Amino acid sequence: MRKHLLNENWVLNGQQVTLPRDEMLLAGRAENAPSGDAQGFFNGGKYTYEKELGFEAANAWLKFDGVYRNAKVSLNGEEKISVPYGYSPFTVELGSVKKSDIVRVDCDNQDQPDSRWYTGAGIYRDVYLYTADGAHILPDGIRVDTLDYASGLIRVRVNTSEGDAEVEILDGDTSVAKVKGNDVQITVPDAKLWDDEHPNLYTCRVRLGSDEEETRFGIRQIEKGKDGIYVNGVKRLFRGGCVHHDNGLLGSATFAKSEYRRVRILKEAGFNAIRSAHNPTSEELLNACDELGMYVMDETWDMWYNHKSKFDYASVWQDHFRDDIARLVERDYNHPSVVMYSIGNEVSEPAAQRGIDATREMVELFHELDGNRLVTGGFNLMIITTSHKGKGIYNAEEGGRTTDDGKQQGGMNSTLFNLMTSFVGSGMNKAANSKKSDEICSPSLDLLDVAGYNYASGRYPLDAKLHPSRLILGSETMPYDIAKNWRMVESMDNLCGDFMWTAWDYAGENGIGAWAYTKDGGGFSKPFPWWLADTGAFDIIGTPNAEAHWATATWHATDRPLIDVQPMNHATKVTKAIWRGTNGMPSYSWRGCAGRKTVVEVFFDCHHVDLYQNGRKVKSAKVKDNRAVFKVGYIPGTLEAVACDRNGKELARNRLVTASDDLRAVLRPEDKEIRVGDIVYVNVTIEDGNGIVESNADRKLEVKVENGELLAFGSANPRLTEDFHSGTYTTYYGRALAIVRATQPGTVRVSIGESSAEIKATEK
Repeated sequence: MRKHLLNENWVLNGQQVTLPRDEMLLAGRAENAPSGDAQGFFNGGKYTYEKELGFEAANAWLKFDGVYRNAKVSLNGEEKISVPYGYSPFTVELGSVKKSDIVRVDCDNQDQPDSRWYTGAGIYRDVYLYTADGAHILPDGIRVDTLDYASGLIRVRVNTSEGDAEVEILDGDTSVAKVKGNDVQITVPDAKLWDDEHPNLYTCRVRLGSDEEETRFGIRQIEKGKDGIYVNGVKRLFRGGCVHHDNGLLGSATFAKSEYRRVRILKEAGFNAIRSAHNPTSEELLNACDELGMYVMDETWDMWYNHKSKFDYASVWQDHFRDDIARLVERDYNHPSVVMYSIGNEVSEPAAQRGIDATREMVELFHELDGNRLVTGGFNLMIITTSHKGKGIYNAEEGGRTTDDGKQQGGMNSTLFNLMTSFVGSGMNKAANSKKSDEICSPSLDLLDVAGYNYASGRYPLDAKLHPSRLILGSETMPYDIAKNWRMVESMDNLCGDFMWTAWDYAGENGIGAWAYTKDGGGFSKPFPWWLADTGAFDIIGTPNAEAHWATATWHATDRPLIDVQPMNHATKVTKAIWRGTNGMPSYSWRGCAGRKTVVEVFFDCHHVDLYQNGRKVKSAKVKDNRAVFKVGYIPGTLEAVACDRNGKELARNRLVTASDDLRAVLRPEDKEIRVGDIVYVNVTIEDGNGIVESNADRKLEVKVENGELLAFGSANPRLTEDFHSGTYTTYYGRALAIVRATQPGTVRVSIGESSAEIKATEK
């Protein structure tokens, strides 16, 4: 079988385009867009893509990793498949094809609102064409199972059109085993195991006549023990974060470089696990997690048969959820990074018997299709309890909650629910602590291999006693609870980890985590021109903030104290949202702010921290939950933090420095060499000659690209007032980001005024 990347030369409304693309991002925004604040005021629409196939074969298949949404794929006018879910990977069997055959893909998200966050639209992930003549291996036709990690025993199953295949296992370029058959057991000599600390990968190469296919895999077994989750016999705790699917300035368009970059940055900060919120992630992200050693909880949906948004997937979920699960398993099967499937996020259905039955059916289906992984769900116990009492959280106008007798149940919509949560705050962690709540939630929780608790950490110590055999996971938690949550994770045998909301900022759900200084930032639901949730350990361009440092210090992933300073360059008082515990950032360079009051936070596991300004000790503070807090006046120069033990002995130190007055825009590409068609991230900063970024001297900059294509240029500003595609944008706290694609061999030159950077582009 031959594999062809089919991203080029598509025609969309008469225009030739290259995939992947996000049509919703490119369609622009409007203050009255029906998507509203949930989707950042972007417009929906209908999209038709056409392409001349360009290949001839006796057998052909198209493989899509994601089309949002309501995809219909046709060949020469004949519909081949219809897939309504916008996040499902799916394969289309075309049969015999000719070069002149026309593939057509129709999709639409014109009916809004159809989600609680930004979705994007169109063919936003890669498309591949598989062709074969004669005997062949079917797409996704290789499955590798680890039977015994200790001996390196694996099982390889091959699905062919006819005949037995030859199976070869490679360690890098070295062949370590060969055998013939379509269902074989192989012992890999001196097997190198896969886990988050040792992401060793093998290649399974299968030949059938002239046909050849490869898949990567890791030798990895997951087991559910009485006291936790074991990977290759070793108990593992998940240092996790929730991650939405969008790629910031690129919208939902998915590139391998984008996903690898995000996983690498999270890994360096101490994370070892990602929860895909709240839908199947991309295969490109799974590839990166395989390579870098990151566990994945791959989630299915944000809703079941009860609507959360008026036009969301709930209308057809009942008819398609089994296919969605089968497609997810088919795609994920050989990825060692995927350790858990999640059957949904904060659904209210388990409050009734129909929902409990649905839970059981989904868990059993996952087990039937894939016995190598655990099944969980992000269950909000407060929502389930409230729904059981007849107070559904979604109203009839948005689709409503359907009770077991088919009646619509009133209640509050999702925005009002989030608003209520913002008032309850961290008290939501104890909202489901009652005996009645336990009785309501347990029938569904006990069907899961691992019970995922969203914002219910108050139940951890209770259920350690009530349900000692129940494995529990903090599937969604407040980021500022990381230290106290992690203490419980380390001390309670049945508590397996913590996934903070969120590891990375995302588009939509405008401003739910914003600490805002603008007049329009006072309410919970932020109006136009807001577009980001403004929550996350990393902002939308990948810059860490104090919440990232809080987690890093809690997980002992740093050997020095991490210093963050809350912004002091605003004339108005900050309005704080509940999904963020601090807006500090690693900068002590605030031009024009001398004498202003600010908050300095230092993150480290020690007894106390001594703080110095320009060499003079100004304060000492005890460390609580791995954080020391200081209120000081801003004095430009050097800010130094010294971590000490209880006897005053220095353990480690770190410092931040103020930038000089000689500032310039600097470009730093993250790669020096890429292939044609690949992308490169170019970090743009306003800094001095020593590389110190200035946080209070933002500039409007113009980026120019030679021998390449500028895909996006923008900043992490949660209020979108400029265009990512114009080449002109204003930095935010001294930073911006350009994303460039190489279009031809040679040197790609990116410049801002007299500052420039060069990237070598080689042939594909």
